Amino acid sequence: MRARRAAAGSAAAVAAGLALVVGAAGTGQAAPLHTDAGAQSPSAASCGAATAARTAPAAETAPAPGITGSAAQKISYSLAGEAPVGLWTSSSVTLRTPVSKGTVSLDVTTSGFSAASLEIQRYVPTTHRWVDLHSSVGGGLPDKGTFTFPVSVAASPGHPASVALRVKDLDRPGRLSVAASVKDGHGHTYRAPVRNAVVDQPTTTLTGWSRGTAMVRGGAAKEFTLKVKNTTRRAYPALNAGYFAYGQSNGHTLAPKDLKLQQYVPGHGWQRVSLLPGGCDPGMSAALVPTAKSPLAPGATAVYRMRLAVEGSAPVTNVEAGVSAGTGDTSFFYRMLPFVIRAR
Repeated sequence: MRARRAAAGSAAAVAAGLALVVGAAGTGQAAPLHTDAGAQSPSAASCGAATAARTAPAAETAPAPGITGSAAQKISYSLAGEAPVGLWTSSSVTLRTPVSKGTVSLDVTTSGFSAASLEIQRYVPTTHRWVDLHSSVGGGLPDKGTFTFPVSVAASPGHPASVALRVKDLDRPGRLSVAASVKDGHGHTYRAPVRNAVVDQPTTTLTGWSRGTAMVRGGAAKEFTLKVKNTTRRAYPALNAGYFAYGQSNGHTLAPKDLKLQQYVPGHGWQRVSLLPGGCDPGMSAALVPTAKSPLAPGATAVYRMRLAVEGSAPVTNVEAGVSAGTGDTSFFYRMLPFVIRAR
């Protein structure tokens, strides 16, 4: 849950644990653009912050080369019109002018989310890997950012060269604008028309849990439902959902044995879901059982029916709990479901 921050304190570390439960052409054709390789070093997830570890990209199938723009454009840029949260969206740059030790820049402007939550990668044919672009975001303008990569290529209008790119927003819906340019290493800067994309996400709702919920040790279970409807035009692969909880009182920490979490699985009825203790934080989390076909097609809905009961061994305490839904290691929905445990 790299860009989705949890509530302050231990609940954030529990959410971090949940995130771990919960990634030569002929005339008129585009030649793959060879650039200097080198992915950013991976960073480890830290306790107390709901951030997913960034890992070095694995080798993948090469994207199909493509050209954009017209023969009169020194540089052109393409971006799909929809970029759903958590999914890679195709993009590319095409050059039709010689560039020697030059630099391609993508100046981005966001609305509804911070530019710091964007990831933009390029495909390097020599290593068969996607690598991160160098980024610069900040300076009091969280909606502005610049992503760059070096390039040298003998391109021309008759022999364009292209580089495959991909874009992903890890935060929330909004809008994205990208202005591409290239410094050719000979004192010239060429610019491409601005491209725009709508950043959307599935519609997620939570019912059955109210503010001020109290539960009695050894008492009846409380049922609640999480629904994820894919209201985008893209299929969502690797859809996941999870539950987490944390509580402590007078030195007694809430443990997995103190809660009984069940999920209704179509065709199998109610099944107990294992709550696993956290690593660096004394909380617990559970990955819910998938309930819909994968990938989740546009218009399809995944329903997670749950019920929670408190065992007699639980301490009397306030519990920070919640649910999350996402794809891969990116969360696009997060809701706190706090409750109080009472003796009777």
